[in-house]
Amino acid sequence: MAAFSEKITLISGTAHRALSEAIAEALDIPLANAHVGRFPDGEVDIKVLEDLRGSDCFVLQPTCPPVNDNWVELLLLIDTLRRSSAGRITAVMPYYGYARKDRKDEGRVPISAKVLANTLIVSGANRVVTVDMHAAQIQGFFDVPVDHLYAKPALLGRLRQLDIEDPVIVTPDVGGIKMARGYAKPIGADLAIVDKRRISGSEIAVEHVIGEVEGRNVILVDDMISTGGSITEAAGILRKNGAKSIVIAVTHPVFCGPAIERLANAPVDKVLVTDTIPRGENWPDVIETVSVAPLLAQAINNIHHSQSVSVLFED
Repeated sequence: MAAFSEKITLISGTAHRALSEAIAEALDIPLANAHVGRFPDGEVDIKVLEDLRGSDCFVLQPTCPPVNDNWVELLLLIDTLRRSSAGRITAVMPYYGYARKDRKDEGRVPISAKVLANTLIVSGANRVVTVDMHAAQIQGFFDVPVDHLYAKPALLGRLRQLDIEDPVIVTPDVGGIKMARGYAKPIGADLAIVDKRRISGSEIAVEHVIGEVEGRNVILVDDMISTGGSITEAAGILRKNGAKSIVIAVTHPVFCGPAIERLANAPVDKVLVTDTIPRGENWPDVIETVSVAPLLAQAINNIHHSQSVSVLFED
């Protein structure tokens, strides 16, 4: 099948300009000339300074903190492209905010992930690209194609460079078994699970470890670190159970509240995170960033040329 359009346009919001520039460099395509700023009262001010008619447009904007500001900016960017007669509009959201609110788990609460999906479509998005969505079933909220990418190739590449002997992949909760298996299979590692129960949104209780970690080099994997409570508690219990070394590998460094302090004091040797969210100030040296820009660039290239995206994740 032929490409959707001969012309491809990359437009960056302000949420993560550094990642947008890295994607543009990988594709050897300059970012579109656009003004994305704020009016004196804080409202978003956007103007694209080049022709977009018929172009295959990719809006590069994670909905990371401050989520609401970046969300509105993304919607207005999409609306700008729609009103400029863009050929196709793809929202490239390395981090999909509100993904943890994907169902009505009690009375009188919203399904925020669905609201985000609705607003993207109403604004004019024809396609969505995201990375390690917290709840994969959110793809069903869309009636347009969703390319759900995985950071595993990028993080596995760095883990292989570390040359960890006798590794065991550990998930900090039962729900992460599928992700953990995805990391374990390519490197022939064993699996283990830290059994925990959540007391509240910020407090968890670790029960015990299912699997053998004594004397082993542990790779603790998850999709995100928010307050850092779950994963640092898991690291502590793994040390108590005799783990020789611990490397954390996580996609999204949300890092809110006491997360940085907890990670700095956690009994871990290294924390690998990706750049789906910008690197903050005062991060401790134990945290290392692995870029997903090459992965996103390849996905964009494949989408533009109507080629398979899933082929990027074949072992």
